[in-house]
Amino acid sequence: MALVMKFGGTSVGSAEAMRETADLILQARDTWGDVAAIASAMGSKPVKVTDLLLQGAHTAYQGDGDTYRRLARQLRDIHYEAIDGLLSPEGERQVVLAEMERFVSRYASLCGAVNVLGELTPRALDAISGMGEQMSVRILAAYLRELGYEAEAIDATELIVTDANFQSANPLTAETRARTTARLGTLLERGAIPIVTGFIGATTDGVTTTLGRGGSDFSAAILGQAVDADEVWIWTDVDGVMSADPRLVPGAVSIPTLTYREVSELAYYGARVLHPKTMRPCVENGIPLRIKNTFNPTHPGTVIVDEAPELNGALKAVTAIKGVAMINVEGKGMIGVPGIAARTFGAVARLDVSVLLITQASSEQSICFIVPEASAPAVVAGLEAEFAAELQRRDIERVWLRDAVAIVTIVGAGIQTTPGIAGRVFSALGQHRVNVIAIAQGSSECSISLVVAAEDVGRAVEHIHGLIVR
Repeated sequence: MALVMKFGGTSVGSAEAMRETADLILQARDTWGDVAAIASAMGSKPVKVTDLLLQGAHTAYQGDGDTYRRLARQLRDIHYEAIDGLLSPEGERQVVLAEMERFVSRYASLCGAVNVLGELTPRALDAISGMGEQMSVRILAAYLRELGYEAEAIDATELIVTDANFQSANPLTAETRARTTARLGTLLERGAIPIVTGFIGATTDGVTTTLGRGGSDFSAAILGQAVDADEVWIWTDVDGVMSADPRLVPGAVSIPTLTYREVSELAYYGARVLHPKTMRPCVENGIPLRIKNTFNPTHPGTVIVDEAPELNGALKAVTAIKGVAMINVEGKGMIGVPGIAARTFGAVARLDVSVLLITQASSEQSICFIVPEASAPAVVAGLEAEFAAELQRRDIERVWLRDAVAIVTIVGAGIQTTPGIAGRVFSALGQHRVNVIAIAQGSSECSISLVVAAEDVGRAVEHIHGLIVR
């Protein structure tokens, strides 16, 4: 059987964390046989290597010629400390130290070029921001070799072929499968352990790209698909996907199983879960994707599958987005007039603003929708310009803004088709004097979204969560 495991920054954030990660890899190898590991850049709070790399690049671009040099020294210290804690002088320590020095020197050179030229392109950002993974995998692979196992650090630029959409590249599936099968297949056949960089890939011409948000998780799913893995495990610092934000609900629990649709809804509405793009290669190929906790490895975590039996519309999770505002377009002259909605959202789209939720009165007298709070004044101004003639004729009476609101979303496959679910939710909110401002139910049949005052969001999440755990 084949298992692909991805380890986040905290899992490789120090010598001790790498030691524990190596143990997890070896335990999995004993159980599964073929194991490939993907690793992020080192990242222990409050210092994350990728953040340091990007900070140096951006300050260099702004004309600061000192910060990136200081950060280069800090990067050197972080990686040298991990090497000193893992590798013996008799082994590969000096070789790996020299590799780290080459990366740090290259980082300083690239930032120096950015500083001199006053130009920071997406291509340059990708070249700089992907170095953290390239350093961490070399340390982890060397440690496994020191333990007596054959392990090889591999840059995903050799495996994952992408388009040239720098900062958020898209993988080319056929080319990636061919390269991955050839490169990793040989290693796995002889019992070696590939330690692969997350987050990065390369164009067909070999130019480094990055995969964007959730990039290392995405790498694991892409490689899991390419090697026909039996499962893909994402190791992080929580026990899977939680039923609510533990900061709002101390009694939040890990959810054993979620479907792709459920996780997509949770991710969209602010929960700390995988980005839907990350999951697709696994879900579309029937590969279970499991989220596990590096620091609590015996916990089963959460497994994400394509479809699961519906548990009579059971509520599984509740999540919330703060920092949003509600825009209202209303007027009696809107009734039966074609094109009002199209013009409304066309005006919003021209401002490059994302709409998070939409609801409309059945009488067609009003449309309300939710946007990020920071964008709300510009949206109102844009709509007033779009409907200037209608506002003057009073066909549209006003475009107005309500800020300090939040979206609360309840997720569970089939909840919209199960009688009584909405009633239970609204009863729980009503009993605790939480007013619902707007409601939206999507076509996915696995979520209901409510708009409440921002000051009520904590109570709303807490009392809805009470319905989940009963």
